Amino acid sequence: MENKIIAKQIIDFHKSTFDNNFNSLTVLQQQAEKMVQTFVQQATWLPAEGKAAINEWVNVYNKGRIGFKEAADNNYKKVEEYFAAGETPIKTKASKTK
Repeated sequence: MENKIIAKQIIDFHKSTFDNNFNSLTVLQQQAEKMVQTFVQQATWLPAEGKAAINEWVNVYNKGRIGFKEAADNNYKKVEEYFAAGETPIKTKASKTK
């Protein structure tokens, strides 16, 4: 039983680390997106099709990032449910004594 507790603590630590790193990368991506948008707005030489392509690229990147986070959260939830199921006490039949 102690092994499950240790494994659960390791998974919790890993999830916390993942969330912190993911949030940092999200902030970095948002800053890069702002820089790209400023560049696109100021680039008068860039045709409208090029601007649309860059905006579409940013949107696809955002959707991919959100999808990745949802998938990771769903998988962490499954692991937490697995360990929670292992913590519920097992009901045993009372043994009859003669």
